[in-house]
Amino acid sequence: QVQLVESGGGLVQAGGSLRLSCAASGIIFKFNTMGWYRQFPGRQRELVASITPGGSTNYEDSVKGRFIISRDNDKNTVYLQMNSLKPEDTAVYYCKSTRIIGRLSYWGQGTQVTVSS
Repeated sequence: QVQLVESGGGLVQAGGSLRLSCAASGIIFKFNTMGWYRQFPGRQRELVASITPGGSTNYEDSVKGRFIISRDNDKNTVYLQMNSLKPEDTAVYYCKSTRIIGRLSYWGQGTQVTVSS
């Protein structure tokens, strides 16, 4: 059974930081690209950042220089360090795994991030 369990969300003031974690089980973690997505009310999920098994990263333009994605293949965990948070970062954040061969993907349940002004 595949599980992606996010943690670390919460309420923070603008300018503050949060670190999201996503612990994966039931997949061969090192064979998966991991991504963080967010969803604003009434909108589709959008990619925030992703990291390949080899460590190559990709960021959505609005978070470049503020967010850092990383992974620990020994702990089967991907992280999203979010700095200089803005109210417009308020959203539900989801973790996604995508197998590099076959593209089979799974989602976590999401974690709420709220940034107050």
